[in-house]
Amino acid sequence: MRRERWHIAMAAVAALALQGGAPAAQAAGAGAQDGAEEERLALPSGLVAGLQEALREEGADGRAVLRFRYVAPAFTRDMPLEEIAADLEHLCNVDALERLPEAGGEGARIVVSLADRAGEFGVIDRDRAQVFEAYRVENGRCIWEVF
Repeated sequence: MRRERWHIAMAAVAALALQGGAPAAQAAGAGAQDGAEEERLALPSGLVAGLQEALREEGADGRAVLRFRYVAPAFTRDMPLEEIAADLEHLCNVDALERLPEAGGEGARIVVSLADRAGEFGVIDRDRAQVFEAYRVENGRCIWEVF
């Protein structure tokens, strides 16, 4: 698979401009790649998360896989599964789809991950708590996909 970094802030600013010129300040916190202060997101469980990065991969079937990697310092491995699932679905529907409107096409694949601290994609860190789930987009909503 071919991986390339995605500069979500630029994509979000461009998308907002195409949608009628919403203030660029709303998109300024869209990604932490530039060292900018990221937007903090309140999750249903009470955690607060921020986007670490977003990545794009070309899948074997030719469809893009959009990965949104979030960090919530208070996240732990012993949280109830129902809370984690609700948080990941919330991040997909409320943030990932909003950051990248073109990802909202029918059948798009989005993978959302949540960790207790930032880490390099694809590098194993046994001390870092991390979970992820995959979703497809149907009717403008994230639908959980079983791996």
